Amino acid sequence: MENSGPLVMVLAGEASGDEHAAQVVAALRERRPQLRFVGLGGPALKAQGVELLAGLDDLAVMGFAEVVGRLPWFLNLERRLGSILTEGKVDLLLPVDYPGLNLRMTRRAAKAGVPTLYYIGPQVWAWKAHRARKLAHDAQIVAVILPFEADLYRRHGGTSHFVGHPLLDRPGPTRSRDTFCRAVGLDPARPILALFPGSRRQELRRHLDPFLGAAARLQEEISHLQTAVALAPGVDRSFLHAEVQAAWAASGGGQGAAPTLLEESHELLHHARGALVKSGTSTLEAALAGTPFVVAYKTHPITYVMARRLVKVEHVALANLVAGRRVVPELLQDQVRPKALVRALHPLLLDGPQRTEVLTGLAGVRARLGEPGAAGRVADLALELLDASL
Repeated sequence: MENSGPLVMVLAGEASGDEHAAQVVAALRERRPQLRFVGLGGPALKAQGVELLAGLDDLAVMGFAEVVGRLPWFLNLERRLGSILTEGKVDLLLPVDYPGLNLRMTRRAAKAGVPTLYYIGPQVWAWKAHRARKLAHDAQIVAVILPFEADLYRRHGGTSHFVGHPLLDRPGPTRSRDTFCRAVGLDPARPILALFPGSRRQELRRHLDPFLGAAARLQEEISHLQTAVALAPGVDRSFLHAEVQAAWAASGGGQGAAPTLLEESHELLHHARGALVKSGTSTLEAALAGTPFVVAYKTHPITYVMARRLVKVEHVALANLVAGRRVVPELLQDQVRPKALVRALHPLLLDGPQRTEVLTGLAGVRARLGEPGAAGRVADLALELLDASL
């Protein structure tokens, strides 16, 4: 790290956080070219010139049971990050989502006197509500992207701003459906079922078998249906290809060739007839695309049992939480089986009252997510903190 210009530590631990953090870094560079950046992240932050101390593959562990085996590595990483903070090298901490590590680093920054702007506040409304009180105390500003979150931190005396959802800044598809399909090897005359099984290997291995099993059955039930699997940023293509081929063969294969593997997930959602999406940010992407979908999620049994005891919300899907009601179906844990997924998806792929009802609900979700420009608003908040501290 060169000793010129203020240093911002950016901490992103997953693919979506990497993308959103990179947008903020780009906005900051545009406003203050002399800023320097160091931290955790993936290819998007690396492309913005951030000096990465660990990558997404290193950080992509989730769940109570899964984290235990990686504790020594994580403890060493925290010590390294903590040393950089306490040595007075960092002028601003910018954690992005990823609450476990980022909340602990925010606490360290508070003790070290380093101002913190926490972007995409953790989902304290879902579980561990006491974290809202701690974060409101430790971070100078919490920038939230869901409309109901800001009041949670304000109630504890914190400063919180609803900045709008960063997904609103994504442009619409640049290619027509016909052009897109021909470019990626899909048939433009046939409806598309899009599968979004996740970005972590743990998620992929748990979701691919039931997702592809459902797709195979749906291809038998719905004439000309074709399936495409989204390749999330940071996922090794050869790994996913092998997993998809194995899961498709185990499913019996349905009608036609194995699913197409696509990196163009944003366009895929816009041009798909329907989607099967693992719980997470992808549910909001599907909502903004106006694509009817079913949410599914399966995790380690121990993790699930503990989460059931802690989670305090009625819905798992972000789209349903924003809407305040069950707009799209949710299937969790043992419900994530091909037969149940087919039962939930089938009516959404066909014209009828269920599809129309979901489309109306998704339009309401988009209206609640604010206006474009989240990254610029976060950058402005960051500069306010920097200017006040330098």
